Amino acid sequence: MGIASINPATGQTFATFQPLSADEMEKKLALAHHAFHAHRKSCFSQRAHALLRAAEILENESQRFGALMTSEMGKTLSSAVAEAKKCATACRYYAENGERHLADEVISSSASRSFVRYQPLGPVLAVMPWNFPFWQVFRFAAPALMAGNVGLLKHASNVPQCALAIEEIFTRAGFEEGIFQTLLIEAHQVDTLLDDGRIAAATLTGSEPAGRSVASRAGRNIKKTVLELGGSDPFLVLPSTDLDSTVKAAVGARTINNGQSCIAAKRFIVEETIYDEFENKFTATMKALQLGDPMDPATDIGPLATAKIREELHDQVLRAKKTGAKVLIGGEMPAGPGNYYPPTVLSDIPRDSPVFYEELFGPVAMLFRVCNLDEAIELANDSPFGLGSSVWTNDADEMEACINGIEAGQVFINGQVASDPRLPFGGVKRSGFGRELSAIGIREFVNVKTVWCK
Repeated sequence: MGIASINPATGQTFATFQPLSADEMEKKLALAHHAFHAHRKSCFSQRAHALLRAAEILENESQRFGALMTSEMGKTLSSAVAEAKKCATACRYYAENGERHLADEVISSSASRSFVRYQPLGPVLAVMPWNFPFWQVFRFAAPALMAGNVGLLKHASNVPQCALAIEEIFTRAGFEEGIFQTLLIEAHQVDTLLDDGRIAAATLTGSEPAGRSVASRAGRNIKKTVLELGGSDPFLVLPSTDLDSTVKAAVGARTINNGQSCIAAKRFIVEETIYDEFENKFTATMKALQLGDPMDPATDIGPLATAKIREELHDQVLRAKKTGAKVLIGGEMPAGPGNYYPPTVLSDIPRDSPVFYEELFGPVAMLFRVCNLDEAIELANDSPFGLGSSVWTNDADEMEACINGIEAGQVFINGQVASDPRLPFGGVKRSGFGRELSAIGIREFVNVKTVWCK
């Protein structure tokens, strides 16, 4: 099925949408092009006012937006409501700081006056995923609109109503028509947009194949891109940590968003002197999690977003087992309706197993035993990905060694990896390039213009 809302808890389809025709897409492109030339001339205070109004809408109607997310992609209702509220923090951050981040930067040179001015590029195409259907969009849109760009959203095909709701929020907030538009289109239509001269740049959060496709097409057209792709984040546990609190954090880090997060901890690398105790406590805590209806407040883990995702995850577990991995708990698909998959823990995954290097997008954890810190860092870096990482230790030297040694866009010490509007977010290696959020994020889609005056 093409663009449709399918409840992942029941498998029932409750809304379908026709993709935009070529003529309909042309009208939206023309509108975005026209809106940009007006929006770029607006003052920062006008943009900030609209972003603050968007924040109010998100906060005041977070229950409605949360229920919409849960019904389309299966995250627990409480986490979906929290996501809507988090989007408000991004809107407020850029409303309050965007003008300062883009202020002229005076630089001494041989000129009588020289400075850098940051100016918007134009319409930016955002290709966004289903797993955080509001947050992924707002962390792009808030800085982009504040900078004077306009946004065109191609959202994942299983969250169309979330996509339409986001456009509604920006319209109600006071942004003029065409400044932010949702395009209900299919994946094959993205190339047409990237080939169009009115699209100035593109950003994608999603899978590695999707990133390759968008980056190559944009590169052919010499267009700026930002990519945030997959991750297989290491979670290093060292002897000086408090084990009980670390286990609790580890379970939360693996099962956030039903395990469907690029920055969820996926590889738990534990020093051998505490490995057995960690494995026992971690496995027991994972086993106690409640799998069920995501609308039920008692549920810890809801269904995976689609049946295909569940099938692919189960295949990874079976392949890992076939190559020698042990399944400590879980690993069996439950009967009945819905895309449910139980909390699963794997150990003894051999390095020659393909699964060792893959991203597991669901509530499946991989445990590894290491002899010392050097081996822990080496194992953490033995991955094609480099998005986030977290380290659990109370030893200052170990902290510094991990900060310097781990190859990732983020290193969190004694904390779960999370995105924050105040801090840059992005990865290295096959996790993508460019950064979102913070001052760096708002400057990704601007012309950094050098001005030299005699």
